[in-house]
Amino acid sequence: MPYCEVGRYADGDKWEGVRLFYRRYGSGATKVLLVIGLAGTHDSWGPQIKGLTGSLEPSDDEALRPDEEAGVGAAEAAPAEADDGIEVCCFDNRGVGRSSVLPNKSYYSTAIMATDALALIDHLGWKKAHVFGHSMGAMIACKLAAMAPHRLCSLALLNVTGGGFQCFPKVDAQMLSLAFRFLRAKTPEERALVDLETHYTKEYLEETVGSCTRRMVLYQEYVKGISSTGMQSNCGFEGQVNACWTHKMTTKELDTIRYDIIAQLCHAKRLAERLLPVARMVVPHGAHLVSHERPDEVNNALMDLIKATKSEIKPEEWSAQPENTSETGALISARPITVMVRTDAGVDATAAVYNLLGKLQLSFLYLIGMILMGFELMRNIVRVMKPVRVAAIES
Repeated sequence: MPYCEVGRYADGDKWEGVRLFYRRYGSGATKVLLVIGLAGTHDSWGPQIKGLTGSLEPSDDEALRPDEEAGVGAAEAAPAEADDGIEVCCFDNRGVGRSSVLPNKSYYSTAIMATDALALIDHLGWKKAHVFGHSMGAMIACKLAAMAPHRLCSLALLNVTGGGFQCFPKVDAQMLSLAFRFLRAKTPEERALVDLETHYTKEYLEETVGSCTRRMVLYQEYVKGISSTGMQSNCGFEGQVNACWTHKMTTKELDTIRYDIIAQLCHAKRLAERLLPVARMVVPHGAHLVSHERPDEVNNALMDLIKATKSEIKPEEWSAQPENTSETGALISARPITVMVRTDAGVDATAAVYNLLGKLQLSFLYLIGMILMGFELMRNIVRVMKPVRVAAIES
């Protein structure tokens, strides 16, 4: 299996290597790195791999290539490639799938994981690449763009937030039920049921495919996929959650990025405003895995982005803001040229109210948590201080 060793970590006095599992598809001068999100593995990019390369058959060998065995860089040993082809690489982030699972959440952050992605680009021998990220993978891609902008041809972010409070979901009965079931899921079957409700809209799941619903088809695919790599470990999941929670892009980092972005709608608009003058927004209808629900729309947007970076088209001719931005899925795409995003006057106020409610919501949960912890502490104190009745022993 193809692995890339990207660094080492200390576990007490013992140092262990960090390895990333990756797959390559297609071939060509155009390079695309796909960065998956929280708890996802490389094969979650199936529709995009198929759309960009035309095949789901990996082009890498399970054994090391001859040039790797000889210690020769991939770029030096690789044969000449067709200019019109696309080579795609996707990988498992640290903490999931076949990649290393590190024991402490301090070994997980979007900056560290962006360093992983950059090391993989070096390992592949790519000088530059189009980098597309989904959810947490888009946060990682943002860090990568700020860290090494000269290594990116373009940047695309799908269903992304700014991290921290923006990662916090709306708390309602459905979300609490999903969270409870997710934490209790111990088998691929239990996890697949939760993932389906989290990733797709109800309308999409109830669509008929042949003699059954799409829910049934996807359920079988999810169980098979989760079973092949095993359930994600608790420390891996907690580490990746920590990376999302601690993610933050500074003003200096955002100033460094001048590429297109794919994001969730409310945060996408704010991010686009901060990334002016470079942004183009596309809004397909879908849930968190809009890349699966609307693969043709997403793939077309990504292909437009790749083509735009090679053309001399004027920004005003390429940039476009959708007339209807009320859908759930949001795709903002951009390129390293000047592109203007126009937003309604009420967007800032709406975003400010949303953020305030989000912070109040989180504060409320913290308060409830503290009350419950205090209640449990008092119960323990009472239990300890309560006199113990000892029965007399009859001789």
